[in-house]
Amino acid sequence: MNNVVIGVALVIGAGWAWGSIGMMQRNYDLQKELDTKSRQQTLVDLETQALEYQQKYYQSTEFKELSARKYLGLANPGEQVLILPPNTAAAKNADTELNKPAVKKLEPPSNIEQWTNFLFGGNHKGLRN
Repeated sequence: MNNVVIGVALVIGAGWAWGSIGMMQRNYDLQKELDTKSRQQTLVDLETQALEYQQKYYQSTEFKELSARKYLGLANPGEQVLILPPNTAAAKNADTELNKPAVKKLEPPSNIEQWTNFLFGGNHKGLRN
């Protein structure tokens, strides 16, 4: 009779533990979903704020002035337009030489070189430079 009572108690205890684990998993999933929704809401709020700021900028006199200058070619009184001649070939070549990367790309060492450096400590030379 004692074995039956112990067996029933173990079954009840296992059922309770299984239910507790299931409830914790459900709570974890719900919390994860809540966090995701909260992040999405924050993102939407930030996007809304950015659009409100953008709308206020488009209504400002600064934007109206800049767009009148850009699209209508208007200017403030006293301003003068400066028209520069096109660049010469020498200037274009100088620009391309300045835009070249200063550092040459090093080829990565081969797999065998990497292993020998790793096994025999060859990497310390590269760290000093």
